[in-house]
Amino acid sequence: MPRVFVQGRPVDSYPRPAPEAGRGSVRRVTEVGEEVLHRPSRDVTEFGPDLAALIDDMFLTMYVADGAGLAANQVGVDLRLFVYDCPDDDGVRHVGHIINPVLDPLDPAGRRLLDEGEGCLSVPGAVMDVPRPDRAVVRGLDKDGTALVIEGTGYFARCLAHETDHVNGQVYLDRLSKRDRKEALRQVTDRRDEVFARRAAKTAALSG
Repeated sequence: MPRVFVQGRPVDSYPRPAPEAGRGSVRRVTEVGEEVLHRPSRDVTEFGPDLAALIDDMFLTMYVADGAGLAANQVGVDLRLFVYDCPDDDGVRHVGHIINPVLDPLDPAGRRLLDEGEGCLSVPGAVMDVPRPDRAVVRGLDKDGTALVIEGTGYFARCLAHETDHVNGQVYLDRLSKRDRKEALRQVTDRRDEVFARRAAKTAALSG
């Protein structure tokens, strides 16, 4: 079994962090409550250097924030796009981006829900159990407009579903009960400063 998949294809190896990050700049991560996170994003219709540069910025921002995935609206850009660098439950690394993603519906009879901890860079410091299917298939395009299908299991499936939720204007808090949502926001209050201090230190180290 290959240990790394890039854009859904097996490769012998891939640098960590991904080379896209070396070309990028750090952007501010939006936080829950900001309008751009709570409405469906627009389809990407223009492909070219500006889109490629956004992807590079998103990779670097994701790494600085210690994330496994990042959607464009999490850096304030109203476009259907996300990047990821995420392991599955077998330790296989998955790296890439997907534009205009659509999550395939799964047959309820053939899916298994996993109720496991989930966090979000836009909900800094909070981790809550969220039920997600143990498998995900996402269809979309790459930055050149070529059709793409990305499949994931376990933790990577969770990542794919989580990021597709983002481009549809949902954060994982929307999947919680009122009580659990209140607990998540309490965690943000307690941990937000610590999270942002870590991000600031990483950003400073990059520029130093």
